[in-house]
Amino acid sequence: MSSTWRGAEPDHLPPLGTAQKLRGAVRLTAFILTTAVILGMFLVGRALRGAFGRRVTFHFLLAQCWARAGLWLTGLGLRVEGRPVGAGALVANHSSWIDILALRAVTLVYFVAKSEVRDWPVVGFITRVTGTVFIERRRSHAKRQEEILRERIAASQLLAFFPEGTSTDGLRVLPFKSSLFSVFFLDGHGAELWVQPVTIRYFPDPRDRVPPSFYGWWGDMNFEAHIWQVLARSRHGLVEVIFHEPVRPTAFGDRKLLADHAGRAVAEGHATGRTVPAPPGH
Repeated sequence: MSSTWRGAEPDHLPPLGTAQKLRGAVRLTAFILTTAVILGMFLVGRALRGAFGRRVTFHFLLAQCWARAGLWLTGLGLRVEGRPVGAGALVANHSSWIDILALRAVTLVYFVAKSEVRDWPVVGFITRVTGTVFIERRRSHAKRQEEILRERIAASQLLAFFPEGTSTDGLRVLPFKSSLFSVFFLDGHGAELWVQPVTIRYFPDPRDRVPPSFYGWWGDMNFEAHIWQVLARSRHGLVEVIFHEPVRPTAFGDRKLLADHAGRAVAEGHATGRTVPAPPGH
């Protein structure tokens, strides 16, 4: 992260009980096996259908199945409001590694992520083979990364990125950084594509006896330890994905105005009705 958010201290959790440890072990094993099977199918399909870059829906459907299985194994129900655009970019707040599962479970999308994500266990490997664009926070890489994003936009791919530039405890939305928004004003693409703000909200269930920030992963929190806590403790939680009204970049004077608009839309969606919505069939 270019500027890691450390605005809150993680809540203290009591030691895991035997049943929770067993639940975590079973879920972790199931997640690893599910990942191995789906990844094997993905790689076989990729080899049969040609080089990456072709619009092969089969690949993304497998990734979507993986994401939905991941949400189920983390004890999270999914509620979706609105619909994603077909091409352009989704810009969302960032609270956790679970955000990747939540968005990929809903739509077929290419992520734009910080370079550290490629080294995350399991999740990093999945993002690498599914065409994620990894961003280096160095000026020397800026031009090449801009070219890659332009190519993806020209190919009518749906991108997704997190303009806060860091993750939080899930209880707030930070101001959106405008740097990546500049690509929407190049080569006249702004009149053709949509930029859609997306709010991601987490609702821990009181029955799980976890704090409101439980699903957030931020600051110096250990990645593997957070995965383990979620797998062991979460049973009745909910993640809500809200797709706001998409906009054309050309409706804004520059990237900063576009970033400000998107950030406000996401923040307003995050602040509205912080009560637990009833998940269908949950």
